[in-house]
Amino acid sequence: MLSKYAPPLVNKLGLEFPILSDPGNQFADQLGVVFNLDPQLVEIYKGWGIDLDRYNGAGGWQLPLPGRVLIDRDGRVLNVELHTDHTQRPEPVQTLALLQALTR
Repeated sequence: MLSKYAPPLVNKLGLEFPILSDPGNQFADQLGVVFNLDPQLVEIYKGWGIDLDRYNGAGGWQLPLPGRVLIDRDGRVLNVELHTDHTQRPEPVQTLALLQALTR
């Protein structure tokens, strides 16, 4: 099922909204925002002790683009901000402001 929520993280961070857990990147793949890691990068990740094949839950050395996708309860995509540069990420304050604006 694609819309699995991540209650442990929601509880740990004290979030007041659910977040999507996407084992195997199934949902991100449907959005077209998943990329396969280059074999040389896979070896670098392995050297750092990062095993995406195991962590992704369904195998594979894939990652979604870093960013933010806000989706309402009806499955409509309300906001997207994605980056090809992994160092560029949406600011949490901006995400919270968008969420507050969308719930008014």
